[in-house]
Amino acid sequence: MRAVARLWRRSIQTRVVVSTIVLSALVILFMGFALLRSVSDGLTSNRQEAVVAEARSGFEYAQQEIDANVGASNEADSQSLNEIVDSLTGRRGGSRNFEVVLEGPLIADSAQRPVRASADIAPGSLPGDLTQRVVDEPGTFWSYTRLGTLDDSSSEPGIVVGSQIHIPRSGDTYAMYFLYSLEQQQATLDLVRKALLLGGPVMVLLVGAVAWIVSRQVITPIRLARRIAERYASGRLEQRIHVNGEDDIARLSTSFNQMAASLQNQIRRLEELSRVQQRFVSDVSHELRTPLTTVRMASEVIHDARAGFDPVTARSAELLEAALQRFEELLVDLLEISRFDAGFAHLDLDRLDLVAVAQRAVEDPAVRRSGISVSVINDDGPAYVDADVRRIDRIVRNLVLNAVNYSQSDRIEVRVAHNDLCVGLAVRDFGVGLEPEETNLVFNRFWRADPARASGGTGLGLAISKEDAELHGGSLKAWGAKGSGSNFVLTIPKSRNAREVVGPIPLQPEVMA
Repeated sequence: MRAVARLWRRSIQTRVVVSTIVLSALVILFMGFALLRSVSDGLTSNRQEAVVAEARSGFEYAQQEIDANVGASNEADSQSLNEIVDSLTGRRGGSRNFEVVLEGPLIADSAQRPVRASADIAPGSLPGDLTQRVVDEPGTFWSYTRLGTLDDSSSEPGIVVGSQIHIPRSGDTYAMYFLYSLEQQQATLDLVRKALLLGGPVMVLLVGAVAWIVSRQVITPIRLARRIAERYASGRLEQRIHVNGEDDIARLSTSFNQMAASLQNQIRRLEELSRVQQRFVSDVSHELRTPLTTVRMASEVIHDARAGFDPVTARSAELLEAALQRFEELLVDLLEISRFDAGFAHLDLDRLDLVAVAQRAVEDPAVRRSGISVSVINDDGPAYVDADVRRIDRIVRNLVLNAVNYSQSDRIEVRVAHNDLCVGLAVRDFGVGLEPEETNLVFNRFWRADPARASGGTGLGLAISKEDAELHGGSLKAWGAKGSGSNFVLTIPKSRNAREVVGPIPLQPEVMA
């Protein structure tokens, strides 16, 4: 069933063919029922009109014979009635298609009436409602029934027409019935029904075959386009769809090829532009390192001798030293970003404990000089994971130093936890916090939470940290609320094959302030 459901979901041709067969079967079934009903109504209606007219003629003949040959006694009347029945059934000789039943005399509230019949008619052949109407009131009445004989257990459809016959001498009333067979009409209906039962499935299969052929003509080019699109997705942009003819599918294929060519050209231009930009950043970063080293050495000499300068010159030496240090940090970050952009970043995996990494980050001299209380919370014990020590240490130090520089609070919490799938580290501060829209912008390159750029940093630290986390197959996410601080959560899977794992630390902390 799963295979059938998958085929139904994935194959348009299967859905078209099956839907066409089902709908065609319903239409043919409905039309066949309507046709059979129409033929049946036509046959029975024509037959009913003919037999009622013929029966009326028989009733008139019987009444005329009784009026002309009325007997002098009951025995004579009975003989005359038998002769009339024999005369009615013998008028057509071998071509007779009806039987005659005569009941009477009719006595009120009496269920026992002598019966005279041209054949051994089964009692159930005369419908009870019809006989009651013939007994109760004069006129000619008819009804459908099942005709059968005493010596044959089978029955066939038929029509019964009944009316009263009066004996003038005695005043007795008899009920006469003409029973007509509908066997011929039933045979015609059976033939039509058999033709529908045999021809209907054949018609459905033919319609299904036509639907399969027609849908195949449309689906085959679409499947080809899908395969070409999958090749585009894998980077094979030179693939093209072979175009045949000038119909709508051919024009669609031509447009698809034109679109692919345009995309290929645009992607090549973007790749070339990206390579130029990456080469420019890398070359500039490398080229600046040599003169920067010279300037750095000269700055250190000047900075060390600032005690003998006047106050303005000494302050200038200090500013120069700070600017050069920031410039060096920017060059290092730019080189690291260029490695990520060029796809040259790789991992040197080693076994490390994330709790120990957090302890080293907390003991950084810059953190101690800030005077902010930074605590490491760990309830799960050592959190071991195979990762790049240098990159994980850079992520944790960057998060802690950012919290120290931007939190404007007197305490910071570093929480470490792990589960069966991954390890996690969260840096929580209780400062001014972030706006909801800033939680995504904070990882953009050169984005700074301080618009005045009064705080240190290059604006690349969090962008590099996010790249490092994703290089490990993990994630780095941020949460913030104005007045409640911010929370940065790092999640690293224990297995490189794991994806979209649930981290041990929630992004939104339970304690808001």
